[in-house]
Amino acid sequence: MINHFCKKPLWEVTQTLAAVAGGSRPADLVITNARLVNVCTHEIMENTQVAVACGRIALVGDAAHCIGPETTVVDAGGRYLAPGFLDGHIHVESSMMGVGGYAQAVLPHGTVGIYMDPHEICNVLGLDGVKCMLEDAARTPLKAMLTTPSCVPAVPGFEDTGSFIGPAEVAETMTWDACVGLGEMMNFPGILGGSDHAHGIVGETLKAGKIVTGHYSMPETGKGLNAYVASGVRCCHESTRAEDALAKMRLGMYAMLREGSAWHDLKEVAKSITRNAVDSRFAVLISDDTHPHTLVAQGHLDHLVRRAVEEGIDVLTAIQMVTINCAQCFQMDHELGSITPGKCADMVLIDDLNKIDVTKVWIDGELVAENGRVCRPFAPYVYPDRATHSMHVGETITPATFRIPAQKEQVTVRAIEVIAAKVGSYERHVTLRARNGLLESDPAQDVLKTVVFERHHQTGKKGFGFVKGFGIQNGAMASTVAHDAHNLLVIGTNDDDMALAANTLIACGGGMTAVQNGRVLGTVPLPIAGLMNDRSADEMSALVEQLEQAWAQIGCTMPSPFMTMALIPLACLPELRLTDRGLVDCTTFRFVPLEVE
Repeated sequence: MINHFCKKPLWEVTQTLAAVAGGSRPADLVITNARLVNVCTHEIMENTQVAVACGRIALVGDAAHCIGPETTVVDAGGRYLAPGFLDGHIHVESSMMGVGGYAQAVLPHGTVGIYMDPHEICNVLGLDGVKCMLEDAARTPLKAMLTTPSCVPAVPGFEDTGSFIGPAEVAETMTWDACVGLGEMMNFPGILGGSDHAHGIVGETLKAGKIVTGHYSMPETGKGLNAYVASGVRCCHESTRAEDALAKMRLGMYAMLREGSAWHDLKEVAKSITRNAVDSRFAVLISDDTHPHTLVAQGHLDHLVRRAVEEGIDVLTAIQMVTINCAQCFQMDHELGSITPGKCADMVLIDDLNKIDVTKVWIDGELVAENGRVCRPFAPYVYPDRATHSMHVGETITPATFRIPAQKEQVTVRAIEVIAAKVGSYERHVTLRARNGLLESDPAQDVLKTVVFERHHQTGKKGFGFVKGFGIQNGAMASTVAHDAHNLLVIGTNDDDMALAANTLIACGGGMTAVQNGRVLGTVPLPIAGLMNDRSADEMSALVEQLEQAWAQIGCTMPSPFMTMALIPLACLPELRLTDRGLVDCTTFRFVPLEVE
């Protein structure tokens, strides 16, 4: 694959690199006295020197002959020099920041490149939104490699989105320099069922010689998984059990082991490596979704490496999982992922290998972050008006909007039971007693009324349901971060608070909020597509912390509940989900009534 993310293409600088390595031309940068983390051979090379020219590695070994009068020499002081870290699957929008703010947060933690799937903003604004993300990224040194959103909507026919992506749109993006592949193909039912639409999208990617990334969330690892892999999907981040990850690796699929703000899968999926005598080359560590408070408090890929070590994975193996393994997954290891001659000079300096405390970060041989801070400010970027005016709900929302009529005194309904720190859900049947001819929330059973409003085209569509698992005793939560259509999602114990929560977000252009007894307890405004803000990570973290306190006040104690809440409308995850069109049985992929027959 042609790499458009290095300072200069290799073919342009081969003579210079050879001359520097041979000693007839000085290097731009030489790092001395380093303990090199060689991810190619899984070893530490003591007292190693690295010479850099034209943004690429010219020599690894003894570089004394590469030093000239103008060469910058950095004494590593016996610290560890490793390749820069790569995140193989990330939705930047989940950080609640644009790419510029995100880059400022992750660069100091050693992240030099991300394979971003901006399907959140694409569901709201289409390819125009994706282009905005790329323009935002261009002002930063972070290598933001695009995997084109593949499922807009996630599962056609079950929700209303702000846009639509088909094979023609995917084919267009495959010509963009920033594009390296296809974002997660969540429509695995379409792949398994032979859908022309799903296979057309995959086909356009394969015709372009680029990588198809996957999303296979089913526990079935036999004929279905084989069919999915055979269709050309190269990786998958949806493993939640060790046996899922192992089955994928055995079929030559890269198992992306996830540890995000809300999805704490690593504890289980790491066992695919630690409890089996298998090669880890097909394992990659990824974050998927990371909130700003996680980035500020814990870090990014440096945190994932530490977590992998805590779960028993050798530290060199864990570093391979965020460097060379990831680069190989995207067939870019000839350019990225290792400190070897000819590769991009993307490197991190680490004081303590067990703590993964990154002190310096280079991208293409230029120092971009040091001691926890980026080295230079980025040029400003302003999102266009269309991106900042995306709330188009087709009705005036009042408490009466949330009424659910009941025909009987007692009604058994389907409820979505969420699981803390997991992406799955259960379908539960609960009996509710009608009050004044209406179905209401029942906090005593932890059953809360839930409504999804279409908010892109003023259609007035809305779906009604109930959820379990949040533990809210009094109040309401609302969010426009509601995967993947990002319609307006409201959950609460009473109609008055639910109306207040919904109208609070309509007024601020989208975001997340928690209210109680007619009072707004905390709000995170996300005016960019209802998904992001242009504030810094520290500022966003403070807003999220305030919101976390509000969650606790209304009775919710699960970690990152808004990330769990955001998956309630995602109709490609088992078992039961709610979209603006109604309840979806995600094991049979059909709409089902609220009342159990």
